[in-house]
Amino acid sequence: MTPPLDPSPDEAHALLRGELAHPEYHQRDVLQQLYDALVRLVNGAIHGASQSPPVSAFAAMVAFLALGLALAWLLGRARRTARAAGRPGAVVEDRTVGAEELRRRAERALAEGRAGDAVVDGFRALAVRQAEQGYVDDLPGATAHEVAVAVGAAHPEARGRVAGTAALFDQVLYGDRPATPAQASDVLELDDVLRGWS
Repeated sequence: MTPPLDPSPDEAHALLRGELAHPEYHQRDVLQQLYDALVRLVNGAIHGASQSPPVSAFAAMVAFLALGLALAWLLGRARRTARAAGRPGAVVEDRTVGAEELRRRAERALAEGRAGDAVVDGFRALAVRQAEQGYVDDLPGATAHEVAVAVGAAHPEARGRVAGTAALFDQVLYGDRPATPAQASDVLELDDVLRGWS
């Protein structure tokens, strides 16, 4: 019987160096070793799952389902928060600008080929003019929808057209939707209709 191996620290270091000098330790690169470790890990997980009782497998499926539902809820909440951040604001932000000035800005924008700006200033001119003429109450901070409801109540014959124009205002200003010159002209024409020019 051979005595137990009890090398000194220097002898152990020399033996380890000799062992690691063998070529089989240097034939594979690091990426291959990582790949092999990953394959072993996946195979071990699959083997472990196949050996677990059905109750454990069911519990794992429920946990993954709950995790998926929680993730879906969080993504939905993030989308709702993003939409709320882009919620339409007040139609008229500067209460010192009158309807005629807004109308001139809209006409100038249309003449310069900036149809989106013409839609925005045209609808603002319409809203301010209706307040100036007493058809609607001055609604500080009113959204386009609120303006459309008030103007539509004052002019029931144009209710649908006013609502469509308000929706276009929101789409152009808050939805980054481009407007056409024809749409801008329709907004200005509606302003004329509502003040009795057409």
